[in-house]
Amino acid sequence: MSLSLTTLAQVVYLAAALLFILSLAGLSKQTTARRGNVLGMLGMGLALAATITLALETSERSALVTAILIAAVLLIGISVGTWRARTVEMTQMPELIAVLHSFVGLAAVLVGFNSYLTETADAVHLVEVFLGVLIGALTFTGSIVAYLKLSARISSAPLQLPGKHAINAAIAVASVALGVWFVGSHSVVPLLLVTVLALALGWHLVASIGGGDMPVVVSMLNSYSGWAAAAAGFMLGNDLLIVTGALVGSSGAILSYIMCRAMNRSFISVILGGFGGDAGPAAGAAASGPAGEHHETTAAQVAEQLLAARSVVITPGYGMAVAKAQYPVAELVSRLRAAGVQVRFGVHPVAGRLPGHMNVLLAEAKVPYDIVLEMDEINDDLPGTDVVLVIGANDTVNPAAEDDPTSPIAGMPVLQVWNAGHVVVFKRSMAAGYAGVQNPLFFRENTSMLFGDAKDQVEAIAAALASVAV
Repeated sequence: MSLSLTTLAQVVYLAAALLFILSLAGLSKQTTARRGNVLGMLGMGLALAATITLALETSERSALVTAILIAAVLLIGISVGTWRARTVEMTQMPELIAVLHSFVGLAAVLVGFNSYLTETADAVHLVEVFLGVLIGALTFTGSIVAYLKLSARISSAPLQLPGKHAINAAIAVASVALGVWFVGSHSVVPLLLVTVLALALGWHLVASIGGGDMPVVVSMLNSYSGWAAAAAGFMLGNDLLIVTGALVGSSGAILSYIMCRAMNRSFISVILGGFGGDAGPAAGAAASGPAGEHHETTAAQVAEQLLAARSVVITPGYGMAVAKAQYPVAELVSRLRAAGVQVRFGVHPVAGRLPGHMNVLLAEAKVPYDIVLEMDEINDDLPGTDVVLVIGANDTVNPAAEDDPTSPIAGMPVLQVWNAGHVVVFKRSMAAGYAGVQNPLFFRENTSMLFGDAKDQVEAIAAALASVAV
């Protein structure tokens, strides 16, 4: 009976792994993302059912005690997960994901110590334990720091410890030495020491990265959590956990690489420093802002410009998410399209603080997928665009990335909105963006600033359009 259950579980694991792969494929496109989510949930449900069945069959305790323990754990997880899913705001999604990554890291550490204390320790198994604890501990503290930065509980500015690269290198060398000691001696002492060092390294690595690179950090931690899960799978002898961890780890690494290319930065430079890593006079000048005079506008004036336009492009940013302005923006788009105005969205690859954040918000507001374009698809059309509405974006539309080689974001590909006929920037104030870099776009002759809450201002524009239509 045990053999048949094991065989059945492996078949179910294979089906779950295929569903996870199909889920990732579905999530790669907006039109299939919902299906991808459903496939992922189905795969996880099958995986849990198979794992619980095997646990009940192979447990050394009575079936009743094992069932009670499993039910208690599931009840706690379901209760907390449901509560957070129902209460979390979309603007809080980046920090929520960072917290979830920390749980994976902590789980890998706990599984590692449990596996070391309860199983036969051959050399291969000890390597698995050591790597699992190392990656898990690094992921745990790194994710905690990312959460604290994203939720503004600590400053988003990069930590600048003297000799920070030497500190990281010393920890890496010490970890290798401790690994050799651990495998050779089977002692728990080097495992405890590497846990402390990895916790410190995870904290230092992410604390040294500035807010401008946080989207990459979230993606990077996603990759780390995947490798931590894969290491836990090796320790537990669970093939599905190995496959799932590898899928998460590799997809997170690929996404991090794509995002770094979109920011014209190397992955290594982000990990070892991030924006502001070489802060000096140039960076300070960029943050203090250029001299110039900005031009203010009103919702009524913007409405007149939009009605007179033939082509309009909207570039959303994190400010739109904070203001929850996606719904009035969708209504504004509907009114303009009904009036015969061509309206499209230009989304930067790292808009917001989470990959795909803006796309999700727009899909949530029922904005048609076919008018939501990526930066590379929209940039060539901007010179022929009459009006661009920059709603809550800042660093992703900063011309200093192309014009100022001393800027901290020099070389970063951006949406070239300044090439349009007129630009309207929705902002609460003239403050610099999340990366702390001032934006010369605000002072250009063809730019107008519309101050106030983005949601309120978009609703005011829509109301002005409605009154004109009447």
